[in-house]
Amino acid sequence: MRAATLTDIGKIDVQNRTRPTPRNGELLVEIGACGVCMTDYHMYHGSFEVETPLVLGHESAGTVIAGETEQLDLEIGDRVAINPTVPCTTCQYCKRGETHLCENNTSIGGAAETVIDGAFAEYTRVPATNVERIDDLSFERATLAEPLACCVHGVDQVDLEQGDSVAIIGAGPIGLLLLQTFRNRGAAPIVVSELDDDRRALAAELGADAVVDPAEGDTVSAIRNAAGGPVDVGVEAIGRVPTIEQANDVTAKGGTTLIFGVPDRDETMEISPFDVFFDEIGYRGSYSLTTEDFQRAVTMLECGRIDADAVISDRIGLADLPDAFDRMANSEGLKHVVAPGASDHSCH
Repeated sequence: MRAATLTDIGKIDVQNRTRPTPRNGELLVEIGACGVCMTDYHMYHGSFEVETPLVLGHESAGTVIAGETEQLDLEIGDRVAINPTVPCTTCQYCKRGETHLCENNTSIGGAAETVIDGAFAEYTRVPATNVERIDDLSFERATLAEPLACCVHGVDQVDLEQGDSVAIIGAGPIGLLLLQTFRNRGAAPIVVSELDDDRRALAAELGADAVVDPAEGDTVSAIRNAAGGPVDVGVEAIGRVPTIEQANDVTAKGGTTLIFGVPDRDETMEISPFDVFFDEIGYRGSYSLTTEDFQRAVTMLECGRIDADAVISDRIGLADLPDAFDRMANSEGLKHVVAPGASDHSCH
């Protein structure tokens, strides 16, 4: 089989590899599509260290072609989305359903203590418990199940009530999925801050009640004016200290600042303990997803609650991955989707 393999920092080789053989409790899935994520970008550039050679790719969907399906209401030929987070099921976190915090997490091509080969390949093997049937949902749209599940998990962190106001800093693929997830939960108004004109316009199309261009002046004042005051939830979807501080500065007393973007490991910031005490503003993080989050995300995509097509920019082949990383570095496009069976340099 063909697989796009990370062989060194900044180097992807499309190799011919032996097709994996599923073991007990595993399935072999022929990959129909796999989304390109910022985690892949950081692994490619070495800012998230992994042992090489490694096949990246963790936002995937495909067709079950082999493995044990009898006990799981699955059949050979079923079309599935793959949850890349493989919990140990035995630690204290797994036992209380917090599988994303598993002490011994393994990821299929993603970020974890243990990373195994992912889905930038024609085939991958996965635990049979880590798939959800997608029926007629396209493989490309189903690749959003994993990032959408992360967004579902993030919204769960802030105890949102219908009619709560939200500000989202950043309208990349994740920011746009967060926007739609908050909107599905009844948040109002939702204000989005984004530098890029096209992304800002798309945020408005996808349901933002107001959009703000941070290049035009004081972003905090602009967001507060658009929202009619401080917001109940300030969300940072970029991963930088200045924008985390912006999200906190627009959060109302008693509200929550959600750190969703992934900051650098060594990044630090100042927080006033008195302000946290006196204003009762809570900081919440949001890491990964649970098994339940993934199931809910698939259902939302199947039922059309998320406009997936608006977030997907193009469809590329395995050899085009380095070009996709270059485009991501320049904030060109949104979600790039690899189709392992497609010819390289193809897009739509």
